[in-house]
Amino acid sequence: QVQLVESGGGLVQAGGSLNLSCAASGLTFTRYAMGWFRQAPGKEREFVAAVNWSGGTINYADSVKGRFTISRDNAKNTVYLQMNSLKPEDTAVYYCAADLWGMGQVVAGAYHYWGQGSQVTVSS
Repeated sequence: QVQLVESGGGLVQAGGSLNLSCAASGLTFTRYAMGWFRQAPGKEREFVAAVNWSGGTINYADSVKGRFTISRDNAKNTVYLQMNSLKPEDTAVYYCAADLWGMGQVVAGAYHYWGQGSQVTVSS
């Protein structure tokens, strides 16, 4: 049974930082590209960042470039999202997702497994 469990969300002031983690189990982690998506109230789920199995290919949404960093530790079956210089518009539920043999797709439909989400709230 595949499980993706996010942690590290919370409430932070604008300009602050958070580091999200997503621990994967029940799959061969190195076969999967990993992505982060987010969904704000009343909005569609949107791509944030993705990394291929080795960490050699990384994609970011334009809205987070230069502020967010995605990384993975294959020994720990974990992917991270370091979020700096947070803005109120970053407020959303953040989801991690796994894409078998993927290369860091930006389309949510490409991903096979999803976590339950972690709330990030940025106050102004």
